[in-house]
Amino acid sequence: MYKLIMPQEFALSVFDITPEKLKEKGIRGIITDLDNTLIEWDRADATEDLIAWFQQMKDAGIQVVILSNNKEARVKKFADPVGIPYIFQAQKPLGKGFKRALALLDMRPEEVLMLGDQMLTDMMGANRSRLYTILVKPVAQSDGFVTRFNRFIERRVFKYLSKKGIKTWEEKE
Repeated sequence: MYKLIMPQEFALSVFDITPEKLKEKGIRGIITDLDNTLIEWDRADATEDLIAWFQQMKDAGIQVVILSNNKEARVKKFADPVGIPYIFQAQKPLGKGFKRALALLDMRPEEVLMLGDQMLTDMMGANRSRLYTILVKPVAQSDGFVTRFNRFIERRVFKYLSKKGIKTWEEKE
């Protein structure tokens, strides 16, 4: 069970992910969650740092697509100004959204990284789709209602990992 929701790496933020690191792994595309991965779930617009990160990826030839369970209005308001393609109401962890994102990128799973902040949606769906996975620390301390249940389960997983001596982003701080 844990194997299905475990990321291959942990990162404190998306800013820890660089084009150089991705190219070493043969990664040419990124599928990323939006809320609490890129920005706080209650923030509408990209930060200047995030805009620069998107540009850094673009300059390196790495394509980015947003895959969100949120409604179109929320995702569109964020994605359109920064010129990032998106898929809304993705129903993660189900595979349909991941397949659509791979088709949009026109890449094979082994060429694509999934960035997300939740094990039960982002990591599970990406692992089932055979993508490379990185779990980032949530950018906000608060969550929307639905996410609170996932965080409860994740806290139990993190305790288990700690007992097993497996380091997560919690130990990187």
